[in-house]
Amino acid sequence: MRAGLIIVGVVLLAAGIWVTLGNGSYKKTDTVAKLGPAQITATHDKAIPQWVGIAGIVIGGVLAIGGFVSKR
Repeated sequence: MRAGLIIVGVVLLAAGIWVTLGNGSYKKTDTVAKLGPAQITATHDKAIPQWVGIAGIVIGGVLAIGGFVSKR
């Protein structure tokens, strides 16, 4: 249990730092126009919001510290 908390905490901490530094993004596809069976789509790169990275840092830190402090 302790090792699992530490591993998950460190992974969330690293992912939170990566997102906070601006490296996280995802692709979003929008339909621009549709005429009968034909459609025009556009794909955009969207940045993951910075608050998600900060939440990952906080939650990861709490889990990692909880794993280190746990007595069991």
